[in-house]
Amino acid sequence: MELTPVKIEQHILGLSNRIANSAAVCNDRYLEFLTADREYDRAYAQAFMSHDGAQGEKRYAAELATTEERERRDVADAAHRYADRLSKALQSELLAYQSLNKSLLAQYQVAGTGER
Repeated sequence: MELTPVKIEQHILGLSNRIANSAAVCNDRYLEFLTADREYDRAYAQAFMSHDGAQGEKRYAAELATTEERERRDVADAAHRYADRLSKALQSELLAYQSLNKSLLAQYQVAGTGER
């Protein structure tokens, strides 16, 4: 693939748009995680308080009773972390393309291309 300033700038624009969209995705995933975390906390507290027995027994009973809520929370956490890592990867790629663009433009200037 031949790299030209135009192609690089088009790619930079595409990356910028993806990064802008990723902010909303990261926010949505984080809100989903917070909701799942609250639901897990409520379910755990409810199961803990409703179980008759010693403290240690209550804790284990609550853990067993809330496995689905904990799994939903963990999946939401993983989705949020993935979206955040993807956003950071896009930002790193953007920086690399900006550097590449700067280097390529410097080469064109040295060669005198574009001054005609």
